This record gives sequence, C-alpha cells and structure tokens, in this order.
Amino acid sequence: MAVKESNSVQPKTINVAIIGGGPGGLATAITLGRLPFISWTLYEKKPQISETGGGISLQRHTWRMLELMGAAQNISNDDFFRPPDGHTVQHRNARTGELLSQGFAPKDTPPNQGSCRMVRPKLQGALLKQVDQTKIKTGKKLVDIERLASGRLRIVFADGFEDEVDLLVGADGIRSAVRQFAFPTHSISYIGQSAYRTLISTASVDGHLLATSTPTVPKGPIFWHNVGGKYVFTCPLGGDVFEVTARIRRSPDSQDQVSWGQPFDFHQLLPEYAEFCPTVRAILALAAATGQTQEFAMFSGPRLESCVGFGSVALLGDASHPLSGAFGAGAGFALEDAYTLAAALEWAFSRRGGREGETGGVLADALGLYDRVRSPHYKGLYDTLDRMGGAVAALAKEGLPVDEEIAERVRRSKDAGNDWMYYHKADEVVRQAILEVEAEVGGSGKGDQVVVGALEVEVGA
Repeated sequence: MAVKESNSVQPKTINVAIIGGGPGGLATAITLGRLPFISWTLYEKKPQISETGGGISLQRHTWRMLELMGAAQNISNDDFFRPPDGHTVQHRNARTGELLSQGFAPKDTPPNQGSCRMVRPKLQGALLKQVDQTKIKTGKKLVDIERLASGRLRIVFADGFEDEVDLLVGADGIRSAVRQFAFPTHSISYIGQSAYRTLISTASVDGHLLATSTPTVPKGPIFWHNVGGKYVFTCPLGGDVFEVTARIRRSPDSQDQVSWGQPFDFHQLLPEYAEFCPTVRAILALAAATGQTQEFAMFSGPRLESCVGFGSVALLGDASHPLSGAFGAGAGFALEDAYTLAAALEWAFSRRGGREGETGGVLADALGLYDRVRSPHYKGLYDTLDRMGGAVAALAKEGLPVDEEIAERVRRSKDAGNDWMYYHKADEVVRQAILEVEAEVGGSGKGDQVVVGALEVEVGA
C-alpha cells in the first residue's frame, strides 16, 4: 500500500528507536529505512555490531525475507552449507549412529530457498550491508525507559545519553530490557539446560576420523539423540568451518555460574558423552582440543499474550517469544517480525494520510495489526512445543529400552508437526490481514491489489 502524502499538510515524521543490533534489529532498520515518514536510530550495547555463537539455520521462510530485504544478494554459495542430496536434517541414535529419520524440503521449494546452515556473523554482515550505518549508535546499553505525558518515551543509556521517541522497538533478545518495561511482571528463568557451541575446521574433522579409523560423519545437519535431555548437533557451515553443539542438563543451582557466551573448557564434559558412538566421541574430543567452546545457559518464560505495549512499544525476535530455542528458525522469525511491523506502519500511515497530530492513531493502528498477525504465530510455536513436550513426557513413563525410547522420541516429535513455520509467508499473511481489517472497518480494500508498496520487491515463489 503506497504512502499517501497530503498536499496541504506536511506529513508527520515518526521517530523510532531500535534496541539491539542482532538480525531482528538490523532487519527492522532495513524495512523501516524504506518508509519516508520514519526517522530511526539503532542502539547496540556492544562496541560494534557483532554476533556470537555458532551456526544459524536459514530455512525457506528466512530466505524469503532475506530476498525481500535485498540481503540475500550479499550471501554467496561459499557462505553456507546445503546438503547436496537436498535433505534438511537427519536424526540419529547417538549411541549406535543409526539413522532414525531424514527430512527433505517440499518438492516445490526453489533451489535458492533450500535449508542451509552458516556462521552467524555472515548473516549479520549480509543484513548490515543493507543498513544506513550512520544511524547506528554502538556502546549504548539501555538502562531506563520513561513514559512521558505526551505518550512518547524517553530512553536513557548507561553513558548518560538520552533520546525521546514515538515508537520503541525491542529487538534486544531473550533478556529484553524493553520487554521488562512493557510487561514488568513477566520473567524468564534458567531451565536447567545448557548448550556448548564450538567451531572447528571441517578438514580437521575429516582428517581426525581418518587417522583414528573412526566411521566418518555424514555431511549435513545431524541431531545425535540420547535420553536424559542430552544430544549433540553437528553440521558443516560453509568454507572450512564445522559446527559442534552439545546440549545437556545442568543443575539449576549452576544458574549464577552460567552466562551467555561464556568461554568453557569442554574437556570437563567429555565423560558425560562416554556412551555416544565412536564418531561423535571423536568429534567432541577434537572440538575440546582444538576449538574454542562457549557455554550458553538456556532461559525461557511463559508466552506473552501480546507483543506490543503502551501504544508505543513493539517486541520482535526473541524479545517477543522467550523460548529456549526456536526450532532452528529464530532469525527467520525476527525477520518476519521486522517485515510485518514495517508493513503495518506503512498501511496505517497511508490510511490516516500522514497528517500532523495523527502519530498516536497511526501507531495504534499499526501496532494493532502487528499484534494481530504475529501473536497468533507465536501462540502456534508454543502449542507445537506443548505437543512435543507432552509426547516426550508420556514416553518417559513407558519404560522402554533406551534405544527404543530414542527412536520413539524422534518419531513422536516428528508427528507433532514441528516444521510448518519453515514455509510461512509473512508478506502474504500481513497483506491478508490488511484486507480483513479494512473489511471490518468498512475500508476500501482492493482485493488482491493490496500491496505494501515501499517493501514490495521481487521474491522467489
């Protein structure tokens, strides 16, 4: 829907602060940067825009958003790994190495939108190239938010810098300060599990397995499952980078000793994986000896009933759905949030003609539409997790032999239907939502003619 400008009244500029320079924050900067009535600034607490962790998944829905934002052009084939046979994931028994399940994308998936894995900084870099970097302020840790009588928000940073904005976008992760302001009674907690992520050389993996006469590791994203909440994930990430992630239950008492991205000596945990098959044990030993492991505590919280607040706050990415893991698609969810928010703002501004004094109404319309589209999406994620959790809990009571339990766990998780989100088309969903809202309020929707003009670019089928 193209932005309409009145000939008699100067259009009002809406000032936006984006908190967080991860994929969601950068995607918001890209999409809002296409709207002429938006003046935005991105605040990042680190000294520079950077990313920690290991690999990241790009599923079909993520590629779709990257194409719409123009960032896909900044990713080369050498930047990621995509299995040559087209499989999206393997699930194996960690004790025996047996292949239990293998997934493939639907046959209509365009080749350029196939599932792949890449190192997180490369995705960050691809998005950053699409952003006006003069509007990014680093070293800015948000410490206070005040709602003013005007309805605007004053935001204060640790270095004393202040800003006043019409709209505050919380893209500041699972420990979101913006979410804490908007929903002060909401809290997250350590779930008693930690992940240990290490990047090593792909060539060294192949060489080490050959030298030790260990069965080679299949090339692709593999979950090596065991019982007791313990698994290992391995996958090449493009170039000569190989990812190893181990997840294990830890005592809740260790919460104070665990921090996001803390260096960790993985030798300490190798005995915990003594029952794993030789291939996995060899890879873990290599990772402990040659890689730099980081420990990530897993936090989560109850589902938010809304991802907006006060008529001036929008949450996106991990701030809007505090899950301990997001189906390997968290970046895609954040990009969808960013696209939907920009589309909602463009529609609302156009609907009200951009008149002076209409900022509150524009934000009310836009945030209402954003919440209408994205909150049900995240409810669907939680419902899927509940189904999976229920299946696992029921299985634990059946007392099956270990290998049978592992196989049954994989089967029941698959039956829970946990891949629908990979094929979501956020642009089409928000367009349909606009039609529905216009019909409800007696607007002049033009059927399938409705587009979000400034955001509309060619995208793969």
